[in-house]
Amino acid sequence: MIISFTFLISSTINLSINSSPSRINPILANDNASSIISDRIFNGLLKYDKNGNITVDLAQSYEFKTDTKLIIKLKKNVLWHDKKKFTAEDVIFTYKTIKNPKVYTSILSNYKEVKSVKALDKYTIEIIYKKPYFKALIPWMIGILPKHILKNEKNIMTSSFNKNPIGTGSYKLNNFKNSSDIRLIANEDYFEGKPKIDQINYKFLPDPTTSFLMLKQKQLDIGSLTPLQIDRQIDKKFKNDYKIIEQASFSYDYLGFNLRNKKFKDIRIRQALSLGINRQEIVDILYFGHGKVSNGPFLPGSYAYNEKVELIKPNLKKAMQLLKDAGFNNNNPFSFEIVTNTGNEIRIKAAEILQYQLAKIGVKVKIRVMEWQAFLNTVVHPRKFETILLGWGLTLMPDAYPLWHSKSDRLGGFNLVGYKNNKVDKLIEKGSSTINQSKLSNIYKIIFKKISYDTPYLFLYIPNKITVVNSNIKNIEPSFLGIWHNQNEWMKP
Repeated sequence: MIISFTFLISSTINLSINSSPSRINPILANDNASSIISDRIFNGLLKYDKNGNITVDLAQSYEFKTDTKLIIKLKKNVLWHDKKKFTAEDVIFTYKTIKNPKVYTSILSNYKEVKSVKALDKYTIEIIYKKPYFKALIPWMIGILPKHILKNEKNIMTSSFNKNPIGTGSYKLNNFKNSSDIRLIANEDYFEGKPKIDQINYKFLPDPTTSFLMLKQKQLDIGSLTPLQIDRQIDKKFKNDYKIIEQASFSYDYLGFNLRNKKFKDIRIRQALSLGINRQEIVDILYFGHGKVSNGPFLPGSYAYNEKVELIKPNLKKAMQLLKDAGFNNNNPFSFEIVTNTGNEIRIKAAEILQYQLAKIGVKVKIRVMEWQAFLNTVVHPRKFETILLGWGLTLMPDAYPLWHSKSDRLGGFNLVGYKNNKVDKLIEKGSSTINQSKLSNIYKIIFKKISYDTPYLFLYIPNKITVVNSNIKNIEPSFLGIWHNQNEWMKP
């Protein structure tokens, strides 16, 4: 008689997390750690695919019946982690919770154009907008909350749910305590099938140096490297142990001109300074080449990016001629001050490189470095600067209004430099009511071109994001969005 035994081998991937999540709740996840964990546990109705296009998630389909009426049909085979059925009632409950004045959520502004949301039946949602809205699909990418668990919750802000979440996602929370490791386990009832990796362990490592050491010891499966680490601090064995995946990050740094200041009203001055710097040299020095030159306000590869706008190459001769035409020379040199913040050595070094490069065309640059809060409160917010060195995050669905519309040049607004262009204002307004993606793309590419030409900023550089993945993990498919889009298909022997 032969007796056989079946052994279940559990596959686990190990990552690091440098802070504890504050609230594992998609509508309250304001910090990076909370967002990372929430994204594994919850689903939205819609999501981005690997190419950055909007596609279905909990939704079965979506359709604009008119420019202001959106119908979303839901999947019928979705279960919450406690095995209760997901329905339209959960969507309505989530929307009402976000709109609740007692709930403080940073995503509330996404719903400002929503007029009404109602369930037509158990699996159909009707959304009416006040007017055609170009970001009409974005609000429905937020994770949905379970009504049956939270409907009687008196205060969701302090609810125990935020530490013990129940979602519809591909992973469930197994273990979580503040300032400790976090374990997620695969959801066997996931509507797209159980993930092939059984567990995800997030090791609590506040010190990035420790994370790097654990990567080198192969105690982590996935991590990030700095340009210095990848260029100088890893060996051949590390490169065999890990796949190195390098992609442009969703951010850029810039030098912003205060366009209210008479020094920068003449576009020839701004163009001269733009031609007087060598952006590629800045990337090479600051990031050892692990980055790319920035030439405009929107994300390269997105629908808003205008690939026909050429990268600006240094031309010192033309820069000096423009300065001369504007009335400046060796006897009367152009001068200005760059202000930036402490705590960001890259930007401080960038300011020093700009100072060195612009000296070659006879421009004198002073640098002032300030503590972050003092910088914001005494320089940025009151607009008391000549130039500021800062950065912005980039998104797949950019909204040009906060940074580039003239009405955003106000206290509390983000048009920090005082940019005003009537044509750009009209294009932004036209784009905000355009739901056709192709037409919206054309509008935003024109906006990109006009802003790039006007030179309100010196768009400087886009750092690369450098990810390393255990070479034994199979089915990794790097994409425009990174590596996580198909994580449920990953396999680890």
